[in-house]
Amino acid sequence: MYKKAQRKGFWRFNYKPARKPKQVMLAGEFSLWQPVAMRRQKDGSYACSVNLKAGSYQYKFIVDGQWTADPDHHERVDNPFGTDNSLACCS
Repeated sequence: MYKKAQRKGFWRFNYKPARKPKQVMLAGEFSLWQPVAMRRQKDGSYACSVNLKAGSYQYKFIVDGQWTADPDHHERVDNPFGTDNSLACCS
């Protein structure tokens, strides 16, 4: 899930795993699909903040090497690999 962060221009992406993964990363159009590390939170979720201008951005989480759409956000678009990407709309 993503939401506006407290800092201006930043958006916070959260991932809540069903079981404890070894690594969770975020990748999307905003990072040219290069993975960005997410930090484990006290509640067991993972989070990171990204500075984004207004617009729409496709993204996915990478959980222990497996690319996955955001399970808590259902706005998605098809990708060329036959799966779908989550879509963050930032304003």
